[in-house]
Amino acid sequence: MKMVPKMLSPLVKDWAPKAFIISFKLETDPSIVIDRARNALEVYRHQVVVANSLESRRSSVVILTKDSETKIMLSEEEVEKGIDIEEKIVGDLQSRHTAFIHDN
Repeated sequence: MKMVPKMLSPLVKDWAPKAFIISFKLETDPSIVIDRARNALEVYRHQVVVANSLESRRSSVVILTKDSETKIMLSEEEVEKGIDIEEKIVGDLQSRHTAFIHDN
């Protein structure tokens, strides 16, 4: 296996410093996922981290910014209907992106 270079730092600093940038943080240990996501926001200085744990990745995520933490979950009814959590994630991120464009 070869090491893959970290691309988020040059993306934020050099390639697209004015872009709305989202990263994803998936952890096997649910107790560290929020801390790791917050750390990513501090280190890379981008706008949003979508964070979740491996065991609940299809039903629960937390969307973090430097100022907020929003939990998105599927209800049991939504899971039974086959709704994907991605639909809710995209809707939330679309709203954040629109606000980002208007503010910048």
